[in-house]
Amino acid sequence: MKLLSSKEITRNRIFTVTEDHATDPGGFEIKRAIVHHGGSAVMMPVDEKGRILLVRQYRLSARQYLWELPAGTVDPGEKPLQTAKRELVEETGYRAKKWAKLAEFYPSPGFLNEKMTIYLATELAAGVATPMEDERIETRWFTSKEIDSMIQSGKILDAKTNIGFLRWKRYSKRK
Repeated sequence: MKLLSSKEITRNRIFTVTEDHATDPGGFEIKRAIVHHGGSAVMMPVDEKGRILLVRQYRLSARQYLWELPAGTVDPGEKPLQTAKRELVEETGYRAKKWAKLAEFYPSPGFLNEKMTIYLATELAAGVATPMEDERIETRWFTSKEIDSMIQSGKILDAKTNIGFLRWKRYSKRK
């Protein structure tokens, strides 16, 4: 693809939107509004009993409360693992001694360039959460069976949580 033009439409602290125009080597033209996002880190905290810590918060875009894996935006100059470590403490108060990458994916590549990286966080130590002033976060431990049931029944609709849980199930079987 050859980018012919890119015009900024809007910018805020989280993302930028551009109107892009490109052609492929055969001359096929494509025009799209693209949301540019610095990426996100997702944490899957698993305790010594094999329980998974989820957060529940109101998601304005979904117009509902969602149970999901904790996550946060990668700040400029940060690596996703640095973000994961910072966000786990901020959202849950927990710190992890061991980290392992479970997955990387684009949640909606048709218009969004955000890459999400999911990390398994283990050997956890509890602490005090320090959420951002615009966050109201509830945390709760769930068994693998409970999360599996919630996914099957449509009570967990969040893509990163579905992907993280399913990759963890596969990852933990290989160990």
